[in-house]
Amino acid sequence: MNQNSTIRDLAYIAVFAALYCVLGVVNIPTPLASVPLVLQNGAVIIGAIILGPRRGLLAALLFLVLSAGLPVLAGGRTLIPSLQGATVGYLIAYPIAAFVAGLIAYKAPRTKAGMFTAFAIASVVGLAIQYILGAIGLGFRTDMGFPAAFAMQLGFILPDLPEVIAGIFIAVGVHSAFPDLRPQRRTPQPANA
Repeated sequence: MNQNSTIRDLAYIAVFAALYCVLGVVNIPTPLASVPLVLQNGAVIIGAIILGPRRGLLAALLFLVLSAGLPVLAGGRTLIPSLQGATVGYLIAYPIAAFVAGLIAYKAPRTKAGMFTAFAIASVVGLAIQYILGAIGLGFRTDMGFPAAFAMQLGFILPDLPEVIAGIFIAVGVHSAFPDLRPQRRTPQPANA
């Protein structure tokens, strides 16, 4: 890896972490156990399918580090109070979901149809990780219990769907416009006899 690609990677990571911070302002209260509807959940997935597993993971981790001192989480909260609240599972899920979604996305064929398919699978898997860990955190932090916490996640599917669909189209457009964003797969060269 050369110095230019390292600087470029750091810039991508910083830009997406900043985007996640800005999206913390968008916070729609719900009647679902103090868990608001936020754009950060979908943005972390979109970032991962654009950046890939390593940069997506690092952008999510940088966002969490920034949230330790800046009020960029839903409702203008910082990380420490949020780790003690009902949304702890979602915060823990961000880097995990970003890595897994990025890994799936970066295995996509370079055709538009292949990218749409892989990015859709990556988005569904990434959101499932967020929902599952979010429900586990919710079950631990409230009196709700795990079955109710898992059932509550169903209420977030429809609001998250347009965001994820838009993210898939954005990611396909970005990868089509910047094909070098994703490293080329190396094909083995035949050995000379």
